[in-house]
Amino acid sequence: MGLLAGTAAMIAVSAMACQYALLRLAVPGAISTAVMTGNLANAVLSAMDLLTDRHPLLPHDSTPLNRSLGRLFGFLLGCVVAAAAASLAADWAWSLPAALAAVAIAVR
Repeated sequence: MGLLAGTAAMIAVSAMACQYALLRLAVPGAISTAVMTGNLANAVLSAMDLLTDRHPLLPHDSTPLNRSLGRLFGFLLGCVVAAAAASLAADWAWSLPAALAAVAIAVR
């Protein structure tokens, strides 16, 4: 991936994070539009709330930091497992998620 593509990807990630943080701050009860971006934004906003004494960013009933971090670590672990599977199984790495999706559709 070239420098311009990497820069564009990071700008997109930053835009998603800003969009979600703005949504959480402007409309606290709004439904999430981006799950992983939301989890990351919740973790960062919760951490920022811990660092400030005067003006909390989030309402008191918002997601606590430990729940946000657990979700982020779970996502990171999933990414590591997927990367290891892609490295070990090469082109066949897609077969397990596809099979699980097929089973979920069949069971439903």
